[in-house]
Amino acid sequence: MNPSTSHRTSAGSASLVANEFSRRYGSYSGIFRAPGRVNLIGEHTDYNDGLVMPTALGFSTYVAVGPRTDRILNACSIDFQNEATISLGHLRLGPTGNWTDYVAGVAAELIASGVQVPGVNLIIKGDVPIGAGLSSSAAIEVATAFALLAAAKVGLDGRTVAAICQRAEHEYAGTKCGIMDQFIACYGQANHALLLDCRSLNYELLEVPNQVRIVICNSMVKHELAGGEYNKRRADCEAGVQFLQQHLPNIRALRDVSMEQLAEFGGNMPERVFRRCRHVVSEDARVLAAAQALRTGDLRHFGALMIASHISLRDDYEVSCRELDLLVEIARCCEGVWGARMTGGGFGGCTVNLVVEGAVDSFRTRVLRQYQQTTGINPDIYVCTAADGAGRVLEQTP
Repeated sequence: MNPSTSHRTSAGSASLVANEFSRRYGSYSGIFRAPGRVNLIGEHTDYNDGLVMPTALGFSTYVAVGPRTDRILNACSIDFQNEATISLGHLRLGPTGNWTDYVAGVAAELIASGVQVPGVNLIIKGDVPIGAGLSSSAAIEVATAFALLAAAKVGLDGRTVAAICQRAEHEYAGTKCGIMDQFIACYGQANHALLLDCRSLNYELLEVPNQVRIVICNSMVKHELAGGEYNKRRADCEAGVQFLQQHLPNIRALRDVSMEQLAEFGGNMPERVFRRCRHVVSEDARVLAAAQALRTGDLRHFGALMIASHISLRDDYEVSCRELDLLVEIARCCEGVWGARMTGGGFGGCTVNLVVEGAVDSFRTRVLRQYQQTTGINPDIYVCTAADGAGRVLEQTP
């Protein structure tokens, strides 16, 4: 994967960034996009060196880029309707809670890796729902990275781009995320899920059957991962590893622990930490089983694994909430649903559902009605298929 990969588009956000760039600055040198993602199974395993199975989505962030003659990165967000002027010679460190953290962080990490980032103008527009757990942050990071690499006339492989963007989120946005979101933004492929080993970064593309639609239900409850709970869960996992290393000195992460070892050696660790570890270790096993289910086309088993994942996230990892649990309960009562679970960091956001194509309309109707009746909230529902990863946009002329 590299920034020369191209995608055609005829309208929408790409046209908006093109028109806005032309209005403000004249000619742009390129437009780049990176997608959001949904994780089918494998939640909170990525930062434990574990296994995940995301797909890229048709929602993307678009960045138009053009050169400047100074050492200024000028970034304008159409969505937030504001502009930031960033000196490439004096990049500050640390999160401000602003969308510009992602842009400044990517620029800083590219420079730290040896890329001579020139002064540029950027126009940014995203259609990845913000706060829904569909990784709008990784989308802006990866799209910005590709735009800045093009301006610098440098090509980097997707693994390197993903790692740079992950570091940017750690140091500039304050979220100690794993590499899954940035990786799938680079390596996604249409009609496929991606089985990713977050330690080795080896991956396998697994075809999603044509008759299945990935339906995402947005609870409309917002969460802020950088607010603390995400990082607390990560700290619990690290505490569990430190405890288990007293008995298993060769382990590096929960990825290295089996359920049998956890049962044998984890009995004296704090109860909360034990449950966090139990989720991660069992979730890695579920991902492997789900990959085999996709290889053989066993959607019934895949769906059962999704349900088991949600229960573990709800009870052991405690990152679900009333609204997410309700969406899963409704989905399980609908015909044509193979599986359902919360997806993303938790504390709100979305559920992901595998639904037979012919049952999507009835599923949507029932979820909208029952969720609104119970919560008073109208959920957003997105019917998706797996999409391609990031690259340059080729605009189609009228």
